[in-house]
Amino acid sequence: MEALSTAADCLRALAHPVRIRMSQLLLHDRYTVGELAEDCGVLENVASEHLRLMQRCGFFTSEREGRRVYYRVAEPHLERLLDCIEGRFQSGKAK
Repeated sequence: MEALSTAADCLRALAHPVRIRMSQLLLHDRYTVGELAEDCGVLENVASEHLRLMQRCGFFTSEREGRRVYYRVAEPHLERLLDCIEGRFQSGKAK
């Protein structure tokens, strides 16, 4: 039951339009918080909160290069989850 509880928590974390969009983008490339915020139409501090939540669930990871921090997908199964979401709801794919 503990594993199912953890799975439910992470699925709840993914269940937000901004976090789904970030996932779509990060599956194809790495991005800074500013780039993700701009694409998602949110403020950088809001994007940072979304990114932290997704990192806590293990969906995303970050890497620093100089003064920039880049985010990318860490969870190999995230692409299949998004394929299911996109297939069912016909949500737009990343650029």
